[in-house]
Amino acid sequence: MLRIGLISDTHGLLRPEALAFLEGSDFIVHGGDIGNAAILETLARIAPLTVVRGNNDREAWADRIAETELVKFGGVRVYAIHDLAQIDIDPRVDGVRVVVSGHSHKPKVEERDGVLYVNPGSAGPRRFRLPISVAELRIDGGAVSAHVVELAS
Repeated sequence: MLRIGLISDTHGLLRPEALAFLEGSDFIVHGGDIGNAAILETLARIAPLTVVRGNNDREAWADRIAETELVKFGGVRVYAIHDLAQIDIDPRVDGVRVVVSGHSHKPKVEERDGVLYVNPGSAGPRRFRLPISVAELRIDGGAVSAHVVELAS
């Protein structure tokens, strides 16, 4: 079984609770709006890291970060993009099993047409009354599941 830690919208704030949750992950995916390069360095010390650039990642350190990433964990294809409204593929047609996004700060796990859509919500500064959250993806052979964990309400 693989455990992929999912985090997004840190906006320069990497909470100790988020780090504790991510410990023990086999891989980590950051869904963008990172905030600064130090966050990526810290996350990469925990597990191999896949990251996409968010709309607020405009400084020079973010220039090398792609807007989308397609990775394979086990035999499962995972597509990462910051803003789901800008998706440029048809996940089902392209053999993608999981789409990880961020941007809205609203945590959500939803399956549509055989594709699991996961938004871990925001792990950074609070926005409106939305929860502070992260998520995990579990892959066991061909079985895929995800759940969101609220770090603070």
